[in-house]
Amino acid sequence: MRVAIFAYHDIGYECLDFLIQSGAEIVAVTTHEDDPEEEIWFRSVAELSRRHGLPVYTPDHPNTPDFIEIIRRAAPELIFSFYYRRLLSAELLALAPCGALNLHGSLLPRYRGRAPVNWVLVNGETETGVTLHHMIEKADAGDIVAQKRVPIDFEDTALTLYRKLTRAARALMEETYPVIINGTAPRIPQDDRVASKFRGRRPEDGKIDWRLPAVAIYNLVRAVTHPYPGAFTFYRGQKLFIWQAAVDEITATADPGAILAIDPSGIRVAAADGILIIKRLQLDGTPELPAIDFADQYQLHTGERLGTL
Repeated sequence: MRVAIFAYHDIGYECLDFLIQSGAEIVAVTTHEDDPEEEIWFRSVAELSRRHGLPVYTPDHPNTPDFIEIIRRAAPELIFSFYYRRLLSAELLALAPCGALNLHGSLLPRYRGRAPVNWVLVNGETETGVTLHHMIEKADAGDIVAQKRVPIDFEDTALTLYRKLTRAARALMEETYPVIINGTAPRIPQDDRVASKFRGRRPEDGKIDWRLPAVAIYNLVRAVTHPYPGAFTFYRGQKLFIWQAAVDEITATADPGAILAIDPSGIRVAAADGILIIKRLQLDGTPELPAIDFADQYQLHTGERLGTL
């Protein structure tokens, strides 16, 4: 079966690698040029494709008449999208008579849309997964072919969870590809009544509100820590990034944002409910430090407040 691939990121890399190893006839690989303003911590779909002699395309927009004609001439029977960042038009999807399938990083119909790995952590979920589904013009809403569940540990960050999802995505493809190419894959309609949709996250969404419970602040920290832009607050008029934290559920008696204690375990800060223990942090433009070193270097003291300019 002739296959056209739209892919990016580690999930794109792993799923493409599986198809290469399985002997699929890959007629085109479409990916993105890396954004110089983005931290590139993942492997390159373009590099993998070129290493195997596959035709690689990096259009700014895949739905232009000229690019649609390129894919038309490649004559794919099947289209896959693996973490490709643009929606494909109905005209493009219609070029594959055996279907067009997308791999999404959540258990659809929940967490449709952008940045599901970050949102499930922000919201304190204990389970997520990956879903292979048919593409239609409405994002992430087509019939489901298969899913694989992934547990979320309380210590997971966006990076560790993404790595779990990457392994799950490849495993799902290994299990599902044979029934796709022989035409026996199921089609399970999504229930729109239980669907949820989330937008992409922006760096400014990392601002900490100390009036939230400590566990909610902790979830934000682990959702946007490295390699993402980071959760932040303010200290002595400067932006302060918190890269690692923990939670103490003891009730705080101070105002939210107040520094309660500094000890080898970290900097303890009052939240609305419980205490956030800061483990690693960084003033904007300075090196990242363990909490105890930061407190010593900047002569941090109890009673000071975080979050005010």
